[in-house]
Amino acid sequence: MDIKFLTDIGFLIGSVGFVWGLKLLSSPDSARRGNTIASIGMGAAIISIIFAPLDQGDNNYPWVIAGLAIGAIIGYLMAMRVKMTAMPQMVSIFNGLGGACAVLIGMVELRHFYTGASAMSGGQIAISLSALFIGGIAFTGSLLAWFKLEDWLRDNALILPKHSIFNMALLVVILAMGIYIYVQNIDAGIGLAAIFMILALVYGVSFVVPIGGADMPVVISLLNSFSGLSAASAGLIYGNNFMLVGGILVGASGTILTVLMCNAMNRSLLNVLIGGFGGGAAGASKGAVGGQVVKRLPSTTR
Repeated sequence: MDIKFLTDIGFLIGSVGFVWGLKLLSSPDSARRGNTIASIGMGAAIISIIFAPLDQGDNNYPWVIAGLAIGAIIGYLMAMRVKMTAMPQMVSIFNGLGGACAVLIGMVELRHFYTGASAMSGGQIAISLSALFIGGIAFTGSLLAWFKLEDWLRDNALILPKHSIFNMALLVVILAMGIYIYVQNIDAGIGLAAIFMILALVYGVSFVVPIGGADMPVVISLLNSFSGLSAASAGLIYGNNFMLVGGILVGASGTILTVLMCNAMNRSLLNVLIGGFGGGAAGASKGAVGGQVVKRLPSTTR
């Protein structure tokens, strides 16, 4: 039987497992079963992608097996030792590692392009730059969120004067550089791509620095959606439908969760982000009323 057909079947099983598991995660009663089904789907996809290049000669299976073994051991130990109260930190780490993978993929493909090892269309260059940008924000932003949640870094430790202006200026510079690299095509060179990647990593840190307190879960959820979008970008680079479907699901569910959390806090996402950029008390709502809570004893009837 054709290997590609079997691979596509494995990807289909993985995609169905993701969708079904995500649906079951909507209820506490079925969340554990949903997590199991999603894990089975991921396992089917991993097995499929391992067997996919069998007919291509050089498969580098020792490297693949070594990476799987190391990742499985680390993931198992983390899952067994993490406390329920530390789950946000663990989710933040996973978001960051997903973003780091997208950064590596985008940088490797751009290096192949600029060294002449492979050709890329304008759309492929744009997708690779998007993977660098979104993945870089997810990587360093999630790491900083992890440091804050572990109380290894104070919320206002790295805030600069006029931090909101710095963030906006840095974002404009990154976007302008990305457009320049896209327009220049092969003439841009790997050096500019590396600078673009570094600026994206710096922006990830600067993006999360002013935000803290009660707003941190919202930011982690937003970074989760970024990691999904970076995975979708990687799927577009390699033409991998499973990575594309999985990334879109993570990005969409992370965005929906972010909006729901903001609604529960009676705030908009823009208010959370701009509130953090303002450099004030992180996580404090505008117009919050201060005062002292006084306990009144119930009156007695004579």
